Amino acid sequence: MVVAPAPQPPTIATGVQYLQAPQPDYPAQSKRLGEEGRVVLRVLVDLQGRAERIDIQKSSGFARLDEAAREAVRQAVFKPQLEDGRPVVVVAIVPINFKLD
Repeated sequence: MVVAPAPQPPTIATGVQYLQAPQPDYPAQSKRLGEEGRVVLRVLVDLQGRAERIDIQKSSGFARLDEAAREAVRQAVFKPQLEDGRPVVVVAIVPINFKLD
């Protein structure tokens, strides 16, 4: 007997909406060392709009920045995605930029 894989949640690559947007803290050591970059996260968002799983889709090249981005998204609250008026689990693609001024 062949078992079909479970359906994957839909992916939202653009237009991700938040009730509380990620507020990344720029790591002090990264600032001192002049580290900048963009982290792209793949986030499984549950029915309540919380990050259930956070994977790095594209690293900034700096572990400190990647972890700061993950922590910011862990604290964020997403606007639940609705289908037929009911919330559904989705995968959101979330870019976080670290740029020194």
